[in-house]
Amino acid sequence: MTHVRRFDHIGITVADMKTVTEFFVRLGLEVEGTGSVEGEFVEAVCGIPDARCEITMLRVPNGGPRLELSSFVTPDHVPGSPAAMANELGLRNVSFEVGDLQAAVDAVGADGYGLVAGIGEYAGSVRMAYVRGPEGIVVSLFEQLS
Repeated sequence: MTHVRRFDHIGITVADMKTVTEFFVRLGLEVEGTGSVEGEFVEAVCGIPDARCEITMLRVPNGGPRLELSSFVTPDHVPGSPAAMANELGLRNVSFEVGDLQAAVDAVGADGYGLVAGIGEYAGSVRMAYVRGPEGIVVSLFEQLS
């Protein structure tokens, strides 16, 4: 028996909701909604007493899984490693297919976010790059070739 019905979203905890949201909107995601959670529900789920969390839900224009950004108002957030590399344990990256990889890299580069390394091509079928966005979030951008 399978328990999973569908892949709903990926959640990322951030400190600066505005900056991180703007970064993903610049890549082409749309804000689906915003809100906050607190009280018994979030305490039961997260195990953090007196937690209050602001949430922004983002989506890709053509549907599919969503991206949830969470920022804790209380208690203060605990910093992660803003320079994490692919071999470190934990969430490795969030990946999006783009129509023009270079244009996407240039767009986030104009805002000061750069490549982790370079742009790679695999077997003439895909080009891909890791971009380090705000708060060290690694975003994998890839373009299908032909």
